[in-house]
Amino acid sequence: MMRHARQDFPPGFTFGTATSAYQIEGHALGGAGRTHWDSFAATPGNVVRAENGARACEHYLRYEEDLDLVAAAGFDAYRFSTSWARVLPEGRGVANQEGLDFYDRLVDAMLARGIKPLATLYHWELPSPLADLGGWRNRDIAGWFADFAEIIMGRIGDRVHSVAPINEPWCVGWLSHFLGHHAPGLRDIRATARAMHHVMLAHGRAIQAMRALGMDNLGAVFNLEWADPADSSPEARQAADLYDGYYNRFFLSGVFKKCYPENVLAGLGPHMPKNWQDDFDTIGTPVDWCGINYYTRKLIAPDDGPWPHHHEAPGPLPKTQMGWEIYPQGLFDFLKRTARDYTGDLPIYVTENGMANDDSLKDGAVPDQMRIDYLNDHLDAVRSAIAEGVPVAGYMIWSLLDNYEWALGYEKRFGLVHVDFETLTRTPKASYHALAAMLR
Repeated sequence: MMRHARQDFPPGFTFGTATSAYQIEGHALGGAGRTHWDSFAATPGNVVRAENGARACEHYLRYEEDLDLVAAAGFDAYRFSTSWARVLPEGRGVANQEGLDFYDRLVDAMLARGIKPLATLYHWELPSPLADLGGWRNRDIAGWFADFAEIIMGRIGDRVHSVAPINEPWCVGWLSHFLGHHAPGLRDIRATARAMHHVMLAHGRAIQAMRALGMDNLGAVFNLEWADPADSSPEARQAADLYDGYYNRFFLSGVFKKCYPENVLAGLGPHMPKNWQDDFDTIGTPVDWCGINYYTRKLIAPDDGPWPHHHEAPGPLPKTQMGWEIYPQGLFDFLKRTARDYTGDLPIYVTENGMANDDSLKDGAVPDQMRIDYLNDHLDAVRSAIAEGVPVAGYMIWSLLDNYEWALGYEKRFGLVHVDFETLTRTPKASYHALAAMLR
């Protein structure tokens, strides 16, 4: 069971759960356009068993059942994302009315159940026609994205509780263009510098477009990963600081300080797009809250390879099915540091936290005590941060459903609800029932 109760948190504290469009909807349904994830998955070696999001959890057809699960657990909010290619199959131009109608129905169905709709505009499925034009390497993407924001929020913006433009800019920029682990699968420092800057510019342009529609409660969501040096040497400390720089501080600094960290620019600077320094007033367009997605920490060791001259070292702590260390202290440290160094009095939400576990059905139930322990320990970290004056306003669990875990296909299970990917039967896990008892 959970060792917390709702009343252990401040009045109005929001508990929610999260998903993303491509991971659950079933991208082959409803007239959605091709995305760079479809091409990435169709390329041998990129994704486990070349699995894709064509069917996923068929949330597009089963959203009522899924929202019933959100409501029955007692969650206050549901964080979902909109698919750019579902709304605009070509990325620009003519909207797909079926796609707009779906998000209309989805938001209305949340409201009918008393669930706050927390929208994210982009969770990684870039329309293929825009990828063909360079995608995030092309500065024009900031304008294309602002247009998408205007179209989708012109339809549902009057009913959503909050909006963030882009989920996890580090994944959109670095993981996808430097490490090549996500679509478009590049390993190119020039592409990385451009993508990381343009994702920030697109964020700012989307905030401006939504402000022009009269919207408020707009935020930014960052995935943060605590970096510790692998040993006590000054070189390891420097390596961890650089990892922290390009993973965490680059994006927070862009939005909240209108600058990028010097140690990151030492490597990316020569590859940045022309006149990038002139974009900070757009990037730093004020937001109303900050979201933190947190999962793990990494131990960073120096090496004499090319910049960034470091690598990850194995850590000693217990690990999730992803091989990620379980380190709740990092969540506390990030909540404290983010408020102190970047956001001040702005509300901070934990917009994602959770773990993958090798969950299986046993006699009609899914025991997942390890996930219950993980959630308990991270909620302890949230309570500790609140006790020290950090304005933490909510906590969202990733994820409602087992789903398409990107390059890892359907193997890694993050859900509170087990999904049989043959039959698509949903079975709430022990963690779901424990949370429902806590929230009730």
